Amino acid sequence: MPRFAANISMLFTQLPFLERIGAAKRAGFGAIECQFPYDHAPEAIVAALKAAELPMVLHNLPGGNTLAGERGLACLTNRVAEFRAGLDIALHYAQILGVKALNGLAGILPPGADPLQARTVLIDNLTLAARMMREAGITLVIEPLNNLDTPRFFLPTAAEALAVMAAMPDAHARLQYDLYHGAMMGDDLHAVLADNIGKIGHIQIADHPGRHEPGTGMIPFKALLAQIDALGYQGWVGCEYLPAASTLAGLGWMSAMR
Repeated sequence: MPRFAANISMLFTQLPFLERIGAAKRAGFGAIECQFPYDHAPEAIVAALKAAELPMVLHNLPGGNTLAGERGLACLTNRVAEFRAGLDIALHYAQILGVKALNGLAGILPPGADPLQARTVLIDNLTLAARMMREAGITLVIEPLNNLDTPRFFLPTAAEALAVMAAMPDAHARLQYDLYHGAMMGDDLHAVLADNIGKIGHIQIADHPGRHEPGTGMIPFKALLAQIDALGYQGWVGCEYLPAASTLAGLGWMSAMR
C-alpha cells in the first residue's frame, strides 16, 4: 500500500488550518500536503508539524488570486515578475518547512492570449524554477488540471505536461499526476502510470465523478494502488479530495483498499 498524505486544504476543513495537522496524524496519515500555506507564518506551521511528528511533503507555488479563480501564473506573459517573486516566497517556505516538492501550476490562458507566447513564457518560468529548486534540494512538479473543472487551464492533460517537461532544457522536473484529473480527461490511468512512473514525482487521488474519497466513484483504486506499488513508486500519494460527508466518516476507504 502506498504512503498517504492528507491534503489539509481539502480535508479536516471544519478545523482551523494548523489544527488540521494534528487531526491528520490522529486519523492515521503519514504526512500532510497543502495547496497554499502562505496565510500562515512558516514558523507556526513548523511548530504544528513538530507537535504532530508529521512531515509536509508538498505545497504549491503562489497561484495568483485563487479566490477569483486564478490557478497559477507560470504561463501568463504579463506577470513574469510576479511569478518569480512568488518563487522566492515558495522556496523560503519550503526550506523552513522541509518540503521537498513544489507544484508549479501553469495557469489559465486569458482570452485572446497567444498560446505560443504563453508556452514560451511557461517553459522559461518553469525552467528557472526547476534550476533554483534543484540547488535547494527540492523537486519541481508540474500538475495538469482538467479543463472541465478549470476551463482554459493551460496544461489540461498529462501528455501536455510531459511535453513541456521535455522542452525544459537541463531542468529537473517531474509530473504531478492526480488520478482524478486524469480520469476527467479520459486518460487510461493504468497506461499513464506504467508508461511514465519514472517521470512522476507526486501522485494525488480523488474519485470520479464528484471528486470525493476513493470508493465513491468509478476509478478502480484498489487495482491502481496495487499497480503503483508494483511499479516501485517511492513517493507519497496525496489525498486531495472533497469528503462526501466529514473527513473522518469517509476514511474507511483506506482499510478497504488493503
